[in-house]
Amino acid sequence: MLVARQAAAQGGLTQQEALRLAFPEPAVVERRTAFLNPAQVARVRILAGEEAGEPPSVVTYYLARQEDRIIGVAYFDSHRVRTLPEVLMFVVGPEGTIRRAEVVQFSEPPEYRPLPAWLAQLLGRPLAPEFSLKGNLRAMTGATLTSRAAVQAGRRTLALHAVIQPFTAGAGE
Repeated sequence: MLVARQAAAQGGLTQQEALRLAFPEPAVVERRTAFLNPAQVARVRILAGEEAGEPPSVVTYYLARQEDRIIGVAYFDSHRVRTLPEVLMFVVGPEGTIRRAEVVQFSEPPEYRPLPAWLAQLLGRPLAPEFSLKGNLRAMTGATLTSRAAVQAGRRTLALHAVIQPFTAGAGE
């Protein structure tokens, strides 16, 4: 009961709610799974960088279509901030940049939760060396671990996207 109240107080979203926010009707969202081989996992690790952590070998992503064209791909990244879980949804557009970033679950104390204004600095950014707290992203004052976890998740997502190439016909099938 306490966990449910904590999630509600922190504005947790279900996966379906997050997907509907990202891709409102009439968009159609299709769930896909990519199974990465060891070489692809190694490529993701290189692209994301050492600090981004170990990438998964099985990736579920959500391809959104509208009028027979792909409008975006959503990825959910689950990770620990300090000792408790956080789930972020990143939407990557056809140009390969982050179009949307949403907090789906945040279990650390609410004062460490990334605010929409802070997440907005991730939008429009490609996977590049500048996409880091050592580059041109600002850390959240008093929430360095949250900042680091979110940036690492964004880098991991963009690296997975580059390897999976979901805008290519048949990707991940």
